[in-house]
Amino acid sequence: MLKHFIGLQWKSFFRSASFKTEIWFKILMALGALYFIAVFLGMGVGAYFIIEKLDIGDPLRVVNQFIIYYLAFDLVFRYMLQKMPVTNIKPLLYLPIDKTKVVNFSLGKTVISFFNVAHAFFFVPFSIVLLAQGYPPIQVIGWHLALMALIYCNNFLNVMVNNKNSVFYVFAVLFLLAGASQYYQWFDITMYTQPIFDLFYDIPWTAIIPWLVLVGLYYGAFTYFKKHMYLDGGLAKKQTEAKTENLEWLDRFGNLGTFLKNDIKLIKRNKRSRTAVLMGFFFIFYGLLFFTGSIEVYDGPFWKIFAGIFVTGGFLFSFGQYVPSWDSSYYPLMMSQNIKYREYLSSKWYLVIIATIISTFLATFYLYFGWEAYAAVLVGGIYNIGINSYLVLWGGAYVKTPIELTSNKKAFGDKQAFNAKTLLLTLPKMVLPILIYAIGHFLIGPVAGYIFVAVFGLLGFIFKERVFTMIEGIYKKEKYKTLQAYKQK
Repeated sequence: MLKHFIGLQWKSFFRSASFKTEIWFKILMALGALYFIAVFLGMGVGAYFIIEKLDIGDPLRVVNQFIIYYLAFDLVFRYMLQKMPVTNIKPLLYLPIDKTKVVNFSLGKTVISFFNVAHAFFFVPFSIVLLAQGYPPIQVIGWHLALMALIYCNNFLNVMVNNKNSVFYVFAVLFLLAGASQYYQWFDITMYTQPIFDLFYDIPWTAIIPWLVLVGLYYGAFTYFKKHMYLDGGLAKKQTEAKTENLEWLDRFGNLGTFLKNDIKLIKRNKRSRTAVLMGFFFIFYGLLFFTGSIEVYDGPFWKIFAGIFVTGGFLFSFGQYVPSWDSSYYPLMMSQNIKYREYLSSKWYLVIIATIISTFLATFYLYFGWEAYAAVLVGGIYNIGINSYLVLWGGAYVKTPIELTSNKKAFGDKQAFNAKTLLLTLPKMVLPILIYAIGHFLIGPVAGYIFVAVFGLLGFIFKERVFTMIEGIYKKEKYKTLQAYKQK
């Protein structure tokens, strides 16, 4: 039966209407996976010697001290990006196939997920280094097995709480608060968690505890999916009571206000769009990696501009690059109406502009790290408004991926979001502002670099009508290709 399921997956992959696009996407994902594998491998081999060189304690105990953050970040990262076990179940319900086998296969697919395998490239070499440095083999093996069990516990926790947004938000906030509390020396959570991980090393047989927890989580996930594996149960679409919102204050903007109403309702009512807003909010804190001096390699003037672009452009990138995919479920209906592309694109543009301005305002706390930090954020916001807002709309014309609004698991899973045109449009978004700053920085000084980037962004307003005419033409040219793509499942 396992061979049969694998065969179905294989045929589904090769017979897909987007097979050619998917092949290139898989190649890009494979290259990205190789990069992260190399990073994890380097960390696994070098972590012991780096900690030893810093002389901050026993390398194993230091890793145990911060492993709680490692696991917490892994869980948050999984929730936002890991795709859930998907099997085309409905056709199988008509066949004499045991549901137990179907559920086991679906859950088994997550076991070999990159989100699990990647961690082995850190823990395996790190454990080998520990053995080479004379640590007792039994204790190292016990510690290693316990940690790998906890990684897989994260996997099945993510499966079970996948649709529990409130649980995720609470956990993410607690994780951020714990990190901030330790950074500012208010409260150190590692004082209570480190002894637990030390126990797995000091008393190796305790490694059986996380494995028992893992078995319990797998059984819980298995029971849940098997229980809901019915057409009138878990597979049925949820029906919710419709609630009307007038948003009458937008009527003054005419047709533009109508589109803005639809976008606001879309964001409030759907999981995927709310996730885009959440990602945009979290990106505001991305600058802490660059402006606090905590990471030496990022302590440079060019990285500040890079950070400023991301701090203010989180929503712009997470939402704007998927225009018009947000409306994919009713896009054919829209195109059959007397709707002007200019008004439709303008509504999306104003939405990302408002979000960028709000992000720039919320990021004023970077003044604490000096005027240059907030100057980078401010000019990054201006550049996003004047240049990147057009580029994300332009790139959206080539992203022909229908979005499932009730799920947020395709942030990296939208195969057609990656192609030559969208990748080329990424260069002026990220590289161009750094080059503009570099010209001003080396010719005159840092202040001139910031002014150059801001002026370049302001020029975008001067050519707004001309740029919108060009983008409108691209959307009209791609219209029928987009309609065809949205019919694919």
